[in-house]
Amino acid sequence: MASAAALSLAALVLANCGRDAPDSVANNAQTEAPVATKAPVMPVALTPPQALTRGDLVSAAGQAASAYAEGKVPSAADPLVGRSFAVRLPFGCDGPAPAEAVAGEGDGLATWTWGPDRTTIQLRMAPSNWAGSAMLAKAGTSDQWEAVEGFWTPRPWLASERCPAVQVDPSQTGVPPASPQTVGLAAVFEQGGSRLGRRNGRPYEHTLRAKGDAPLTPPEGGFRMLLEGRIASFPNGRAIECRASGPDQRPICIVAIQLDRVAYEDAGGSVLSEWRPG
Repeated sequence: MASAAALSLAALVLANCGRDAPDSVANNAQTEAPVATKAPVMPVALTPPQALTRGDLVSAAGQAASAYAEGKVPSAADPLVGRSFAVRLPFGCDGPAPAEAVAGEGDGLATWTWGPDRTTIQLRMAPSNWAGSAMLAKAGTSDQWEAVEGFWTPRPWLASERCPAVQVDPSQTGVPPASPQTVGLAAVFEQGGSRLGRRNGRPYEHTLRAKGDAPLTPPEGGFRMLLEGRIASFPNGRAIECRASGPDQRPICIVAIQLDRVAYEDAGGSVLSEWRPG
């Protein structure tokens, strides 16, 4: 009887042990919290600002002219300084310029003329020498800049990079004179700096020739001069300087630039010729 009782007790203990094992595993599974994993932080790609266009610089020059006329002196850093730009200047919109009108010194305006027997077209732009101008001297550039080559922006009321659609009024007995130039781009070269890219009075010239027996015709919409580079600053840290001889005169505003590329294009944007420093 004692042996039977012992066997029954052992069986009961074993049975209880068998029931406890799964409960222990289940309890452990419930109390162990899952380990949270953090998603990797991906770097944010910064998109560089787009290059400033003709419309951007015309607008900025207009704002600078207004601030100058109001006597405002901005105190914050100029956001234009250091920005890249790609400005297209349409020219030859009304046809060729008289040959005698482009034979002199640079006036900062691009033109085109016919060659002999109309077998060639000559594109020409001679930058103006603004290094000794009274306007830039007042801006304190004499000690900082060794050379300044000027490019005018014709029709600064036009943001488009194409020739204007407005034609000369046929009721006019003569061609009305062009308005004075009031917005310009000054390619600046610092004292003791690199001389690469300096024209030193030499014009940007390119000759178009007829192909085969086909007559040479200028493209509809004239030509364009493309200027690319970065906005520089005057000694006061501003990108644009304006001056006027009186309160009723539209201010002349000049944008300081560093040129990286100059090119001639047709009205469709095809590159005809280009120049780069170096």
